[in-house]
Amino acid sequence: MENKETIKPGKYTELVYKLYQVEPDGTETLVYESDAEEPEKLVFGVTRGLLPVLEKALDGLAAGDKFDVKASADEAFGHHDPEQVVELGREVFEIDGKFDEENIKAGNRLPMMTADGYRIDGLVTEVTPTTVKMDFNHPLVDKAVRFDGEIKLVREATPEEVAPAHGCGCGSHCGCDDDCSCDSGSCGCGCEN
Repeated sequence: MENKETIKPGKYTELVYKLYQVEPDGTETLVYESDAEEPEKLVFGVTRGLLPVLEKALDGLAAGDKFDVKASADEAFGHHDPEQVVELGREVFEIDGKFDEENIKAGNRLPMMTADGYRIDGLVTEVTPTTVKMDFNHPLVDKAVRFDGEIKLVREATPEEVAPAHGCGCGSHCGCDDDCSCDSGSCGCGCEN
């Protein structure tokens, strides 16, 4: 009988899934679906930002195993943190000395870089003549969620995979450190904010 590799710390893992936002009445809305051709990639126990409730559910699974994980707001992306809302000078958003009025509008989600060189996304909430107010809380803050997916691959991680230069290792669309959010405004890979 074949001995399947199972997910445990140090194992390289690829998975696909759908992420649903769960309303208090139980209705669900699909907010993210990973690409089956480009599965989410992580090194279990090494990749930073994986939600603990998702990490616990994945532990011990093998390629071909399915998972269905519900998480309350407390277990998922937490609650709105006023300290994640900041005002930045308009000069931060200048290109060649001119304010980027086309992209810097209330309601737009923008990729930004932290002082440490990590990419994070922020929501523009207000633009004044001198400042731009940005909310860096995760888009699914205060929301319950459900992950419905399948493990595609489990194997030993290479030294390069264990120590990536930056990012959470959860695919090209995610920018992570201890925080994570994605281009689409959805969260992807269960990385937390």
